[in-house]
Amino acid sequence: MLTANEIRNSFKSFFESKGHQIVPSAPMVIKDDPTLMFTNAGMNQFKDIILGNQPAKYKRVADSQKCLRVSGKHNDLEEVGHDTYHHTMFEMLGNWSFGDYFKKEAIDWAWEYLVEVLKIDPKNLYATVFEGSPEERLERDNEAASFWEQYLPKDHILNGNKHDNFWEMGDTGPCGPCSEIHIDSRPEEEKAKVPGHQLVNKDHPQVIEIWNLVFMQFNRKADGSLEGLPAKVIDTGMGFERLVRTLQGKTSNYDTDVFQPILKAIAQMAGTAYGKDERLDIAMRVIADHIRTIAFSITDGQLPSNAKAGYVIRRILRRAVRYGYTFLGQRQAFMYKLLPVLIENMGEAYPELDAQKELISKVIKEEEDSFLRTLETGIRLLDKTMGDAKAAGKTEISGKDAFTLYDTFGFPLDLTELILRENNMTADIREFDAEMQQQKQRARNAAAIETGDWITLKEGTTEFVGYDYTEYETSILRYRQVKQKNQTLYQIVLDYTPFYAESGGQVGDTGVLVSEFETIEVVDTKKENNLPIHITKKLPEHPEAPMMACVNTDKRAACAANHSATHLLDAALREVLGEHVEQKGSLVTPDSLRFDFSHFQKVTDEEIRQVEHLVNAKIRANIPLTEYRNIPIEEAKELGAIALFGEKYGDHVRVIRFGSSVEFCGGIHVAATGHIGMLKVVSESSVAAGVRRVEAYTGARVEEMMDTIEDTMRDLKALFNNAPDLAGTIRKYIEENAGLKKQMEDFMKEKEAQVKERLLKNVQEINGIKVIKLCALAPIPAESIKNIAFQLRGEITENLCFVAGTVNEGKPMLTVMLSDNLVAGGLKAGNLVKEAAKLIQGGGGGQPHFATAGGKNADGLNAAVEKVLELAGL
Repeated sequence: MLTANEIRNSFKSFFESKGHQIVPSAPMVIKDDPTLMFTNAGMNQFKDIILGNQPAKYKRVADSQKCLRVSGKHNDLEEVGHDTYHHTMFEMLGNWSFGDYFKKEAIDWAWEYLVEVLKIDPKNLYATVFEGSPEERLERDNEAASFWEQYLPKDHILNGNKHDNFWEMGDTGPCGPCSEIHIDSRPEEEKAKVPGHQLVNKDHPQVIEIWNLVFMQFNRKADGSLEGLPAKVIDTGMGFERLVRTLQGKTSNYDTDVFQPILKAIAQMAGTAYGKDERLDIAMRVIADHIRTIAFSITDGQLPSNAKAGYVIRRILRRAVRYGYTFLGQRQAFMYKLLPVLIENMGEAYPELDAQKELISKVIKEEEDSFLRTLETGIRLLDKTMGDAKAAGKTEISGKDAFTLYDTFGFPLDLTELILRENNMTADIREFDAEMQQQKQRARNAAAIETGDWITLKEGTTEFVGYDYTEYETSILRYRQVKQKNQTLYQIVLDYTPFYAESGGQVGDTGVLVSEFETIEVVDTKKENNLPIHITKKLPEHPEAPMMACVNTDKRAACAANHSATHLLDAALREVLGEHVEQKGSLVTPDSLRFDFSHFQKVTDEEIRQVEHLVNAKIRANIPLTEYRNIPIEEAKELGAIALFGEKYGDHVRVIRFGSSVEFCGGIHVAATGHIGMLKVVSESSVAAGVRRVEAYTGARVEEMMDTIEDTMRDLKALFNNAPDLAGTIRKYIEENAGLKKQMEDFMKEKEAQVKERLLKNVQEINGIKVIKLCALAPIPAESIKNIAFQLRGEITENLCFVAGTVNEGKPMLTVMLSDNLVAGGLKAGNLVKEAAKLIQGGGGGQPHFATAGGKNADGLNAAVEKVLELAGL
């Protein structure tokens, strides 16, 4: 029986024999594509080739790509683990042709690999072809069907609808019919009862799709119409885990050697065995699936967070922790302990896991600890919500309360329902769903974007000339209109551009496009599918005219200074803290720089100062830039260039060197370090477990900061009569103030004791209740009244009703204190004070035994005090 690693290698070897270039997997986390957060298909790394933005280096390519899907066809995150063949993170085996072979070869080789190489019984295979679409004037894919008829009987070639058998990259862009290969793994007796063709695409767990052959031959325009692609593309994707399951004769992906070592480790940790209890099995499958996703995401540079891609990873991690907590009794962090078995299982194919294991472990453990605290908070809040509902005679909590637990505190709905069931209660799910729908609609409205078709003026690709020029003669290749949040913008593609498009942490350039007719402002430059997009608020009236593209050089120079300073900072941090320091993210703007890096404790003030001194020494040395442009990647590695985990580099790269600082980088830099001026770190903080962040200023911003500090010091000295020892003088004032404060506190305690004694001498007994009233227009601090109230309660433990009307900081205040037996008898201080506060034009509340209210009208204090007694029946 072939192992998973052997199967992966056999696929690559087969397509290598067919003239395909075997390329490494792209990172699972996508950095420079605003349309995607994660690689969700093997074709993602080839989008710019498919879209025609970049020529294909190889006409035939194959690989095994790590992917992440948390939504889409058949695959909702909340369902993963409940069946045997869907996953969040999975591997996709794929082969591509860019304008080379097409349907015949794709089908021939798929059959050859499955049947002749892997020896899969052909009688268990089914192929689907696109049935056509009359409304789009598309016929059945008879071409693909005819190729399949060479291998399969006609009852094994099935028509598929547009949903299943017409693949589209998005609302617009390349698309085309596809042919899915399905396998029937049921026992022979079941096949005899129900033929497999009746179960294809019917979500049967043993009749599943394993390979999809996509024939990209159309381009979908914004109006929905289709036009032919000039270069047809083959894009195939085969589910690696499903293939392994088939070849290892299993009925579940989780029974293969892809997952079994992880499942055994989970079972051992939980003191159980996989396969005994379906509820426990689901929990173990969820954890086994999710630990792969989380580990690979962190490896590729995406840390859990509260925004965008980071939120997806946090949600997946929390789902796994919650299953461990609820079903496997894991009350302490446990997932990080699975990392060694994952690395043992997948480290050979993906060595980056082992290289990053310390960071992955620390991040996962911290996230687990945090969420376990959240779960405990949520359980306490739910207990209170259930108690309130029961007190009101209800057995159902509101959907709004359940949604607040979910949305604000991250408490999953199914866990809420589980706890409610244990207490013979339910939640209003319809109301919860309505709240969820409203939130989704708000998110959709905020993110809604309407993109027009590209208007092509001439064919061509963009050449970036910004390393050498800030002005360049150019012309528009194509443009389109984009509407979002009631704002209309235009995206413009140029044939030559000096504008740097946002990437690698550096923000995009701004500037102008100037023709003989007009000047158009470029408000930003982004990168989409490796294509520089110039964003403007208006379209040129003469888009066909030649123009000059002119970069805002002040902003460019400031960005360059900050970017080069980031490289020097990286090198200095490694020198001071150790070689374990690795970049985990950066942001370079004209105003500042931000640098995230791996380090497992706070960077001390002394270490920050050492780093600053090292960087500033290199700035003063005015080290010239050495740029290696478009050199082979092996040569770059020989130079000692630092590569980032989670970045995919081509065969040729750009390397930036400032003395001992040597890094892969595509950004804009200064000609020599002296142009940076000076660097000053302004903050150091934690981003996640094992990841620290420093923010810094350079050049003019440092001058501005120093001016501010100098002005502040001058003002401080003036406040203290220009004392020569300012620190000593301030320390003396603080000590004197602390002494005076202590004297004041002692004085107030004496006054409180005097007031309390006076009140005790004037207790009125009404209907067996000891009533104490205080009404004073002289200012009394709120804290003093509270102290007096609790002292009285300590001395009169039963039948006490204390009411005070006082003035605090110029505003009237009402205070009510009740003994426990009066509360038990039905009186509530909060209710009394809330009603009586109307007489001082205010409001308030508190606990049943103690409550306060503030107001605006001090003249109503006496009436308010009497109102409290009246409401209390006194």
